[in-house]
Amino acid sequence: MSPAEPPADPPFLRITAELRRRVDSGELRPGELLPSTRQIVREFGVAMATATKALTALRQAGLARPVPGVGTVVDTPGGRSMTPHDRRRPTASLDRGRIVRAGLAIADAEGLAALSMRRLAADLDVTTMALYRHVSSREQLILLMTDAAFGQFPLPEPVPPGWRHRLETAARQQWAMYQRHPWLAQAISFTRPLPAPRAMVHSEWMMRALDGLGLDPATSLHIHVCVAAYVRGVAANLESEAAAVAHSGITDEQWMDTRGTPALMGPSGETAFPNLALVPFRSLDLDTLFEFGLHRLLEGIATLIGGPPP
Repeated sequence: MSPAEPPADPPFLRITAELRRRVDSGELRPGELLPSTRQIVREFGVAMATATKALTALRQAGLARPVPGVGTVVDTPGGRSMTPHDRRRPTASLDRGRIVRAGLAIADAEGLAALSMRRLAADLDVTTMALYRHVSSREQLILLMTDAAFGQFPLPEPVPPGWRHRLETAARQQWAMYQRHPWLAQAISFTRPLPAPRAMVHSEWMMRALDGLGLDPATSLHIHVCVAAYVRGVAANLESEAAAVAHSGITDEQWMDTRGTPALMGPSGETAFPNLALVPFRSLDLDTLFEFGLHRLLEGIATLIGGPPP
C-alpha cells in the first residue's frame, strides 16, 4: 500500500509563495505594484476571497503594503522584513480625506461588498477605532465616497447652449463616472437619495438645463431623474460584468462565441429562436446599449417639450 500523499497547500498559500518568489528574485522590486485581486483571479483562476487572502498574507509577512488610490506595493526596504511597529503608520496622519481615498481604492478594485471598516483599517495600517474618530459609520463613508466621486466629474460652467446638449453632457459625465467607479451604481438611490452635496450640484445643473422651456418644477425634476436613473440603470451592470470576467477569465465576446450563440442552435443546426439567431451579439455591449437608449430617451423628452429637438 503506497503512503498517502501529503495534503496540498491551500490555494492562497501557493499564490503567496509565487508572489514572494517574484519579490525575492527581483522580478517585483520595492515600491512596484503587486497584482491586484482581480489580476490574481484571472492569472490563478481562484475566487476573489482567495486572492484577497494571498495579498493579506503578504502584508502580514511585511512584504507588501497598501497605498490608497494606487494599490498594494512591494514593501521590502533594504531587504529587511518590517516589524509590526514599522508597518503601523501614526494615526496622527489620519484624516477624513485619506480614509475616503482608501475606501475608493478598495471599492474600485474589489467592489462595494469588499469595503468594511475592518478591511479599511487594515489597508491604512491603523486600528478600526481610529477610523471612527473621523467617520461615524460605513454608511457615512459611502456617502463621502459618493460625494468625492461626483466631485471628480464636474459639469461645465457656463452651461452649453440647448437643453438636449446639456442633458446629454450630464448623462455622459455620469456614465464616465460609473465606469471609473462601478460600485457607485449600487450606492445611488432615487427614492432615498444620499445627501451628497456634489451629487446635488449635478441635479441642480440638470434641472437648470431645462430653464425657459415652460416646464413646471415637478416635470423638470422627473426629466432629470429619468435621465440620471437611465444612466444608473445601465451602469448597474458594470460591476457584475467586471466580476464575471474576473472570476471566469472569459471576456464577454468569448462567452458569447462559446456559450451564448451556440445555445441558440439545435443539434441539426436549426433554431427555435430564428430572430435571436440573426442578431450579431458582438455588436451589443454596455456602451452601445447606453448610446442607443440615451438617444431614444432624449427624443422622447423632445416630444414632451414640443417641437423638434434643438
